[in-house]
Amino acid sequence: MSQVARKSAFALTIVGALALAGCAGTAEGPADAGDEPQQGGTVHMLQNTDFSYLDPARGWDGGVNAFYRLMYRGLTMQAAGDAEDPNAIVPDMATSLGEESEDGLTWTYTLKEDLAFDNGDPITSAEVKFGISRAWDPQIGIGSPYLKNVIDAPDDYEGPYVSGDLPTIETPDAQTIVFHLKEPFPEFDNVLAQANAVPFPEGTGGGDEFINDVIASGPYTLDSYTPGSSIKLVRNEHWDPATDEVRKAYPDAWEFEIGIDPATIDERMIAGQGADQNAIGPKIGGATLARIQTPELQERAITAPAYCTTYMGMNTTKEPFDDVRVRQAVNWAIDRASVQNASGGTQLADVATTIIPPAVTGHKDFDLYPSDGNAGDVDKATALLEEAGYADGLEFTLDIRSNPTARAQAEAVQESLAKANIDVKLNVIDSAIYYETIATPSQQNDAAITGWCPDWASSASTFIPPLFDGRNITDRGNQNLAQFDDADVNSRIDEIKAMGATDEAATAWGDLDEQIMEQAPIAPLVLENGIFVPGENIAGYHPNTNMTDLTIIGLKDPSKG
Repeated sequence: MSQVARKSAFALTIVGALALAGCAGTAEGPADAGDEPQQGGTVHMLQNTDFSYLDPARGWDGGVNAFYRLMYRGLTMQAAGDAEDPNAIVPDMATSLGEESEDGLTWTYTLKEDLAFDNGDPITSAEVKFGISRAWDPQIGIGSPYLKNVIDAPDDYEGPYVSGDLPTIETPDAQTIVFHLKEPFPEFDNVLAQANAVPFPEGTGGGDEFINDVIASGPYTLDSYTPGSSIKLVRNEHWDPATDEVRKAYPDAWEFEIGIDPATIDERMIAGQGADQNAIGPKIGGATLARIQTPELQERAITAPAYCTTYMGMNTTKEPFDDVRVRQAVNWAIDRASVQNASGGTQLADVATTIIPPAVTGHKDFDLYPSDGNAGDVDKATALLEEAGYADGLEFTLDIRSNPTARAQAEAVQESLAKANIDVKLNVIDSAIYYETIATPSQQNDAAITGWCPDWASSASTFIPPLFDGRNITDRGNQNLAQFDDADVNSRIDEIKAMGATDEAATAWGDLDEQIMEQAPIAPLVLENGIFVPGENIAGYHPNTNMTDLTIIGLKDPSKG
């Protein structure tokens, strides 16, 4: 998802898609707030940062992707958060998963009957095609890149508003849609579960039309939105639950309170007074951990394992990071234990030495830049810098988010690199626009601290290719922050993708992880875990460090609050 994020983007920004780990014991399966959700009432969400975009063609991080599931539907989707396998891909608006042709280049889907937008207009294959083709628009299509990477399209195609019809998506009738791929991609069902693979009425959504508005196909639609302050969702009366096997949509409404100081959120979640007993929030901050040891709060606390890697990407197209020795020196010098402490300590973060985290299929356990206590090896770093011609040291500018944890992580990196005579200048960017900014190469500085969550955790195919395939570097919505382009890596990515989600592929992704880290385009920092304390009236809550499923959350007693 993640840039953790987002994916993805990555997206360690808001709700459950932000990092976690715990004092109440890591959840082996889906965690649960207890009791069965009931129909009715309003669920509140407290958060520090606004969502990136209401338009799913633009937004792409774990927090906003979870939000999109309330309003938008696709042909396929990730399974419910309480499913036996919550990472599985299941049909949504389609009657089944896709029918793949023998050569793997064509995928066919059939739409369910009685699908409609929030104005009552029917959803047919034409609206699905139109919504998906928006991903190619140079202004709008800055979200998930998988549609553009996998579906065949003319080289000069720029979406429906500029270029018109996309001939490689066919709609032979109102219920059938056929996709032609560039090459076989066995995980194509996963691609159509991405946030931007959703229908919109033909001709809508050009320019900034959907910046502050939506056309919903899911169980909720937008009632009001004050950017940076609040969002209210109400039921979409034209959503038919008989067509939707995943979204339970228990509450009558959702209210998102935005711009709240993280410490204040912690205080409110612990107190749980009034409407806050019906609220959920982000992970508890490190400074609050000691306060949730009481039996009452321990009963409410839920933990979840880390699916996301927080890392520092180094721009390999700029000095000094165009020299592999400098990038390796940074990896040697960073005090990862200090970054771990800045992330909340051992209860909220583990040190990361690889790109792929242990929770994602394909992880390989290795550390190419080891040091005692993960405190960094300044001697090895300075030797490499001297060899690269930087005996007197160097300086670079590091982009960081404005939230307290991100700033603390950056300061830890800054202090540890100073020991190797590397002067780090911090450039603080508002969290709401951070991922779009660093994903625009013309606005990117020398390095950036970000994170990445898998878009589907069953395969590292959503970890390695988005971050390191040099052929996917774009002027906007670029996820390869290091702008790393290596022919051998690109070729190996193609070979492994052709294996599909197999054991052979999983091993190969782990080996490629190690191969890439030898060239050190990034410095892995931590795996952020987390502890959540939902309101005592919340039920059906399964926090996940990749993406929390909001569509199955409800209230134990809708009359409370």
